[in-house]
Amino acid sequence: MSNCDSCPTKENCNSKEECMIENNPNNHIKKVIAVMSGKGGVGKSTVTTLIAKSLRKKGYRVGILDADITGPSIPRLMNVSDQKALGGEFGVIPVQSPEGIDIMSLNLLVDDEERPVIWRGPIISGTVKQFWTDVFWGELDYLIIDMPPGTGDVALTVMQFIPIHGAIVVSTPHEMVSMIVAKSINMAKTMNIPILGIVENMSYITCPDCNKKIKLFEDQDLENYLHRMDVELLGELPMCPSLANASHYDDLNDPVVKGTMDTIIHTLSIK
Repeated sequence: MSNCDSCPTKENCNSKEECMIENNPNNHIKKVIAVMSGKGGVGKSTVTTLIAKSLRKKGYRVGILDADITGPSIPRLMNVSDQKALGGEFGVIPVQSPEGIDIMSLNLLVDDEERPVIWRGPIISGTVKQFWTDVFWGELDYLIIDMPPGTGDVALTVMQFIPIHGAIVVSTPHEMVSMIVAKSINMAKTMNIPILGIVENMSYITCPDCNKKIKLFEDQDLENYLHRMDVELLGELPMCPSLANASHYDDLNDPVVKGTMDTIIHTLSIK
């Protein structure tokens, strides 16, 4: 493996002496973006899918690395759960979605997607590393990593062993969730990974009669939270069936979803 020649962050490496990153020399990936939360069930995989599909629609070459080993949902969201990843000359070949997005997930390697993954931390962490080093991603403009929830072994492995350009954080407007998400933000900052911004999912519901936005949780002062955490709000997504359809099918025409994705893509292009 080559540590520098094929590394996406070789021009901005601060400490080559302490670098733990290994790279597959056959891969050439321009930017690696982590989508993280710290809390499960907030829609992190849905946001990952939306970002990947939006980037692909813009003509970018995109891959998704599903690092949520114990709860992989990317194959279903991307409509490839009936496929399997196979070995090739330069490594494991990712499964390709109908849109042309390369995908690697543990559920693409097992026979039964409902069988639980009963592994200890080091094995899970090692699997995530192999998804980076042993998979033939080839030429990509963006590799989106669907991070596992929490700040434990696997999240630490991703941040230490994969050259991440920046992280997009998914939250919901609930005080308890915001507290847990703050832990992930602070972890990323400790690991010198830039926070590109926050997507607030399940932010509100829309009245079907008058189209008025109804906030589900009024207690959370979002503006104060963003200021305190020193992060930017990239968009607010509603709780509605159309958002789920936007990830599972290929309907990215919802104006709210499209506006948030356009903001994210603009942010990715300038940072």
